Amino acid sequence: MAMFHAPLRRLIKLWTEVRLAEPAPLQLNPDLPTLYVLPRPALSDVLLLDAYCREHGLPPAHGKLAELSLPRCVALPARGSRLWRGRATSVAPFTQLVANGIQVQLVPVSVFWGRAPGKNFGFWHLLAADSWQLTGRVRRALTVLINGRDVELQFGAPLHLEELHNGDPSLTNRKAARLLRVHFRRVRTRVLGPDLSHRSTMIQGVVASDAVRHAIGQQVDQGMSPSRLKRRARRYGHEIAANMTYPVLRFLAGALRRLWNRLYDGVDVTGLDKVKSLAGDHTLIYVPCHRSHIDYLLLSYVLYREGLMPPHIAAGKNLNMPIVGPLLRRGGAFFLRRSFRDNRLYGAVFNEYLHRLLAGGYPMEYFIEGGRSRSGRMLSPRPGMLAMTLTSFMRCQRGDDRPMVFVPVYIGYERILENSSYQRELSGGKKRKESPLGLLRVIGRLREPYGRVAVNIGEPLPIADFLDRSAPEWRTSGADDHPWLKPTVTGLGHLLTQRINEVAALNAANLTGLALLASPYRALEHATLCDQLALLSRLARSPACAQTPSLPAESPEDCVTKAVALELVERHHHRLGDIVSASPAQAAQLAWYRNNVLHLFALPALVAFAFRSRTQRSPAELHDLLRPLWPPLAHEFCISDDADLGERIDAILTSLCDLDLLERYGASFTPKDSLAARERLQLVGRMIQPSLERNALLIEVLLHAGSGTLTRQELTERSRDLAERLGLLSGREAPEFFDPKLFETLIDTLGQEGWIWLEQQQVHFDECLRQAAQRASRLLDASLRRRLALITRYRENSDVRDRQSALNPEP
Repeated sequence: MAMFHAPLRRLIKLWTEVRLAEPAPLQLNPDLPTLYVLPRPALSDVLLLDAYCREHGLPPAHGKLAELSLPRCVALPARGSRLWRGRATSVAPFTQLVANGIQVQLVPVSVFWGRAPGKNFGFWHLLAADSWQLTGRVRRALTVLINGRDVELQFGAPLHLEELHNGDPSLTNRKAARLLRVHFRRVRTRVLGPDLSHRSTMIQGVVASDAVRHAIGQQVDQGMSPSRLKRRARRYGHEIAANMTYPVLRFLAGALRRLWNRLYDGVDVTGLDKVKSLAGDHTLIYVPCHRSHIDYLLLSYVLYREGLMPPHIAAGKNLNMPIVGPLLRRGGAFFLRRSFRDNRLYGAVFNEYLHRLLAGGYPMEYFIEGGRSRSGRMLSPRPGMLAMTLTSFMRCQRGDDRPMVFVPVYIGYERILENSSYQRELSGGKKRKESPLGLLRVIGRLREPYGRVAVNIGEPLPIADFLDRSAPEWRTSGADDHPWLKPTVTGLGHLLTQRINEVAALNAANLTGLALLASPYRALEHATLCDQLALLSRLARSPACAQTPSLPAESPEDCVTKAVALELVERHHHRLGDIVSASPAQAAQLAWYRNNVLHLFALPALVAFAFRSRTQRSPAELHDLLRPLWPPLAHEFCISDDADLGERIDAILTSLCDLDLLERYGASFTPKDSLAARERLQLVGRMIQPSLERNALLIEVLLHAGSGTLTRQELTERSRDLAERLGLLSGREAPEFFDPKLFETLIDTLGQEGWIWLEQQQVHFDECLRQAAQRASRLLDASLRRRLALITRYRENSDVRDRQSALNPEP
């Protein structure tokens, strides 16, 4: 048989294509012989591995080690009977090495010919791919023929036998085999996911569960038919449940690869190693930010491409439309209604289905914001899915101890498909219902430039560790007694949004938006704009920025060129120097991209803005001035405010000095005595000005109206109207400037900070709010204070005229 190995290896090399291989972590010792270990004996795996090793300069996998009688590639013995056992032994083949004291490094290698998540799907199941079931030799040959262009190699870290030896060769042999089997099982779980139950079996189990039967029993007591309710529960299950199948996953992987190549210049992924280290023995719950409908597909594609099992995705029922819905369902989507608070049976079915997915170890993905962000900033997290996840986790901990981990994911685009629709909806337009015809309209725009996409993985959050810190009583609370759950879910949502924001991606679109929209007339000289982009990149790398964003690979000049190519700005050629500007429509789009990353510079911009009204300030003065302003801004931008504000301000002042924007003046700081430096400092400070104006406007409206005179809705609407007027007067007419959700978030923050409270639906405050407003007004210069006063007074006079008209109607 050995004489056929060379031609077979050449045939395998010609026929196959390794789609993914991960030899990077290998740190082989060149002085030790290398022994490759496969999870099961298969000649095709040995030949493929040898061809790959020879091509990439790794130690060969074919032949025998010169100093040993063992081949260079061995397999752990297959368990159970096989039709053709060959030379498989009942024990791992390392005893001879240990007994002779031979030092060798074992490299575990997993080979996947295609990937099937262990589901029965007819003829494809016979031919297609690796699953949790072992394959016979005939099926292996068919698998090689069918899946030769879709092969993955997963290399494990080298294992040194001498480090395991404790004097007994047979015991060391069993210990090495056990460690290798654990490694192979973790890799298979990471790549293939858990063994999927058939969809109908899953639905039957959900309907027969105690929780659903209890919900049915409650409605039977109200006079409804048990058989009818059971049929309804089964119908809910079919409406909800995913039907993930390997052929569709493989089809989507190929289709999406072509789509990304046509639509985007590339997809940049960072931080995925943290996920791969957890995927083998943790249940992963991906919680990405929600910017575009593409998010659903993008993360699954990235995970599949990088050798991880795509997750089950919670999708809105609005996406369960003809053609698209069945395709998404077979790609792993399960559908939920926007609200089912009043439908207890539906809620019981959905909760039980979600629990069975999590308890089974299936990776999952959902968007904690609930919907796509029309303003570009993170939305306040919705508690529903988070609460159900924590409840399911506590049920699992009473049985299976498989850890669950939240994986925050930031997705950043240089241009999104929904640009025009977001601006229309922010301006008051009605949201269009999703439909296949809408998909066809999107396909017609695929030839337009969309730049690159960034997928950044944040710091994973183990649920058990979070609960131990936030609600230690969770381990002893009863099955239905969770008074701590609601505040804990709120804290969990805020923490996850903060971790998502911490790994934001800076790119050509949002950097250009940050700089250009900070200018008074949305226009800058090309050289000045490039200098400001370089300054923002340096500021993001400095200690002033507490987060860890990824930076663009392009130079500032290339970033501006790309922004022009993406049609986000216009470049006007002039003999005295080019000028870059944005039209009102472009400025509205740029505001969306700016808001993706404005949180990174919120506190540095606030410090820089403080030098607008006064040119010399000490650190103590800045701390006293900014302390009441920072919590609402931190809440608006989903930033952690746990760090000491004084230390943060000191670090920012030092960084601004290093950037030649400030200089020390005794114990204080003052702007650099340079026109260019002052202009750059003002541009940094103006980035935060819209938020400060909005916040000051709402507080002015509340103070003028008086305590207990406005409801929450009235306060939001009045502030929104005045912000729209202020935007028109100041040239800031982008709809996101007067987005009512921003005022709702500010009202929530003021309530959490104790500045305001609700009594009988009315907003109340005391003298503390007035004093804080007076202190904060010192940050604004005279022109800004006068503008806000005039706007507020206009509204007050308008209300008086309306009341007089109502009392004295014209005949």
